[in-house]
Amino acid sequence: MATNDYGADAFRRMGWRRRLREAWHALFGARPSGAPAAGIAISTSRGALAPAQTLLIEQLIGGLPGPAIVLDRDGRVIAFNEDASAMAPALHRGDPALISLRMPELVNAIRRAGRRREPQRVEFFERVPFDRWFEGFVRPVQLSGGEGGHTDILLMTFNDLTPLRRVEEMRADFIANASHELRTPLAALLGFIETLQGPAKDDAAARVKFLGIMQAQATRMARLIDDLLSLSRIELNAHLQPNTAVELAPIVRQVVDGLQMLARDRGVEIKVALPAEPLTVLGERDELTRALENLVENALKYGAAGQRVDVTLARAQTRAGVVEASLAVRDYGPGIAPEHLPRLTERFYRVDVSNSRAQGGTGLGLALVKHVLNRHGGRLSIESTPDAGATFEMHLPLHTVDSGKTSELAEKPLG
Repeated sequence: MATNDYGADAFRRMGWRRRLREAWHALFGARPSGAPAAGIAISTSRGALAPAQTLLIEQLIGGLPGPAIVLDRDGRVIAFNEDASAMAPALHRGDPALISLRMPELVNAIRRAGRRREPQRVEFFERVPFDRWFEGFVRPVQLSGGEGGHTDILLMTFNDLTPLRRVEEMRADFIANASHELRTPLAALLGFIETLQGPAKDDAAARVKFLGIMQAQATRMARLIDDLLSLSRIELNAHLQPNTAVELAPIVRQVVDGLQMLARDRGVEIKVALPAEPLTVLGERDELTRALENLVENALKYGAAGQRVDVTLARAQTRAGVVEASLAVRDYGPGIAPEHLPRLTERFYRVDVSNSRAQGGTGLGLALVKHVLNRHGGRLSIESTPDAGATFEMHLPLHTVDSGKTSELAEKPLG
């Protein structure tokens, strides 16, 4: 490897900081020795920041409501606030921005602001650790110094667009899904209403029969809308990890007690196994309750032929040996064919459409479970053998009360 100013041997003898600087100039435009920096650097800058100026900058950006980063004339990080550190954990004072901010759109905006000395606005998207959208502003700022000197810096501020983007996506999904899934029960309702207003106007027996069907269709629509809204709320907060300690055993008891009537109607016995020690996770109690409720209700509806459902809460380990909480729901019904397993958590995917609708299902239950677990840093595993039942297992990182830390899963959540 060589640069315009150094041979290969000389480059290898450089310190790591100098190598990084030369690599930076190679990426953003090579320059001869002693010439002003090009690319991301602001070439009109003269002099360095005084300690008082640096302190003032840190105090100013520390009071800003969103992420803020300040770069010097060579594109190195001078200061950043806590929100910026949360957005880009790799930020370190003195490091080139290219190392810390690896979004191409943002790097190009920094280059343009430095060259043109004009404010730049850019939007960019991050997938790790989860999907996030940001709006960034890069503004050249000239700080006055003593004896007519000045120092040029770049001020970068950011707005989190994730909630707005999620609202837009959810609105589009809601319209598409609602129009598709609500069409059938709505058409049925309209048909029965027309019949009651016309040929069956004076038929008491038909009126009683049709009103019962209309009530079932209206209930189905209400459940569908409720599931869609619940899924939308969870997705809206998907980028906000819960921080409230929640014990899982009381949730299991609450869900099982609430579904005992359905179990009796289906002739199914629910057996519960709980550990002697409390298992606590960081989470939203209502969301975890809803997720477990969906799994147990599905087992009672679609696995009723086995006449038994097991709900087991236990301490477990990931393949990497990290401790986690395991909450499994097993039925002894007809099971699920292997080709259906990878798609079970898709919205509106059903193994048997007619049976699902007959059971009052909306096709959103497992999608909701997946999104709840993703938000909690967990995952869902599914095992099933035809004619031998199915097991749906929720895996959640344990919250250690003594250390106040949460075990991190070695495996990624379902996407």
